[in-house]
Amino acid sequence: MTGMSDLTSIQRFHALANPARFMALTDRLVAPLGLVTAGLIGVGLWFSLFVAPADYQQGETVRIMYVHVPSAWLGMFGYMVMAGASAVALVFRHPLADVCAKSAAPLGAAFTFLALVTGSLWGRPMWGTWWVWDARLTSMLILLFLYLGYIALWATIEEPVRAARAAAVLALVGSINVPIVHYSVVWWNTLHQPASVFRIDGPQIASSMLVPLALMALGFTFFFVTLLLARMRGEILARRVRALRLAKAGA
Repeated sequence: MTGMSDLTSIQRFHALANPARFMALTDRLVAPLGLVTAGLIGVGLWFSLFVAPADYQQGETVRIMYVHVPSAWLGMFGYMVMAGASAVALVFRHPLADVCAKSAAPLGAAFTFLALVTGSLWGRPMWGTWWVWDARLTSMLILLFLYLGYIALWATIEEPVRAARAAAVLALVGSINVPIVHYSVVWWNTLHQPASVFRIDGPQIASSMLVPLALMALGFTFFFVTLLLARMRGEILARRVRALRLAKAGA
């Protein structure tokens, strides 16, 4: 029975490799996901700006947290999506895996950049400076450079198969930086505050701030997924156009 179940899972996995089926499925998903995203972010912003209290030490500047923390989370999450898809592309030759990885890279880079900018805005009144070579900030900057390097590989190598393989290798090698970003505040003595939400002993943040933070994180995650599916659809269409042009040129 276990063998049959595994076989069924593999068949479903390969069924999604068909771009036509993927396009048909996502055609029904993108609009509802967009509505859910708008609802979550709208409610999250309301709670963040008008319901959540100001911090007794940081004052109103603590509200930057509701954009900064979800952006940092999605910067790391996006890279893991990109690295995971790259691994699937290299091992299983799944035709949509490199499409997923390529589509995730600009999104992850944008969220990483937003995390760095909001972190600087938050750090200026707290630390007295826009930037310090803190372990967390430095590793996040390296993460942004890895994203940009991945995007540059796709742009500079004209042959798609070679570009996909080179970019996949870079994505997998660079994935070692993600746990460094996450555990940097534990491994080194940094100015950046330690984790206060995902802790073994439970969140160290008041529920009045945790609820809007969770809503914004969930809303940003749905936003990422919605944009990822939309970008994958665009990449598939672009590849179809390229294939038609090559066929026409060959004829």
